[in-house]
Amino acid sequence: MTVLMPWERLDGKVTGRHRDALAVVYVRQSTRQQVLDHGESTRLQYALVDRAVALGWQAGRVLVIDDDLGKSGTSAIARPGFQRLVSEVSLGHVGLVLGIEMSRLARSGKDFYQLLELYALSGALLADTDGVYDPVDHNDRMLLGLKGTM
Repeated sequence: MTVLMPWERLDGKVTGRHRDALAVVYVRQSTRQQVLDHGESTRLQYALVDRAVALGWQAGRVLVIDDDLGKSGTSAIARPGFQRLVSEVSLGHVGLVLGIEMSRLARSGKDFYQLLELYALSGALLADTDGVYDPVDHNDRMLLGLKGTM
């Protein structure tokens, strides 16, 4: 069972408005070989469902999008899971997006920053194993930018 990090509180960045929407766990690895050889990475990504529950989401309100396992993040075009994620966020259905690394969302800086802007406009938060980030907050956005670049 995943617990909150010592510096996280349920009354922190995550609000009831966020919890009323879906939490989305986005699972991706770049190649089929990575999926085969690095099962631990896949397991850690799926375990983010527990992180969403620890942050206050009911398990039934956590959507796992794993259509992009074995697909490179260099382009959004050939990733139906990524396209679904963007659609759900754009429609305002998502309160939190979880990923093991923010760089899994997009390998292109342009795509990544457009995604951050979309999250900021929709009010969605992002989370990884290190914390919860609000793309509207300047410090969080800077940290997300660094994580996305790495």
